[in-house]
Amino acid sequence: QVQLVESGGGSVQAGGSLRLACAASGFTGSSRCMAWFRQAPGKVREGVARLHTSGRSTTDYVDSVKGRFTISQDNAKNMLYLQMNSLKPEDTATYYCAARAAYVCSLLTESAFDYWGQGTQVTVSS
Repeated sequence: QVQLVESGGGSVQAGGSLRLACAASGFTGSSRCMAWFRQAPGKVREGVARLHTSGRSTTDYVDSVKGRFTISQDNAKNMLYLQMNSLKPEDTATYYCAARAAYVCSLLTESAFDYWGQGTQVTVSS
């Protein structure tokens, strides 16, 4: 079955960097939309960034992370990454990897993804 396993979370001071990784397995095809979401305590889960593994959709970011976060992939290793620079306390959240087998990506919303990882905690202190 499909599995998404995140790693790379941790605690960092404001202005620091972290790199999250998501190992994907169990997909039968190579065409899928992959994304990172995050959820802070007491808040709804929000989409952070997404890409299509075949490049059919433009990479997309939520406005609050544009210029600071970069989503990338290593197709050979079935890995998804999120490089997070210039971290702010408001980036503190549990970060989730998400995926859907699809020809193109749709919106960066929860309902557009079928598979989810267990999450990894990111804490940014001021």
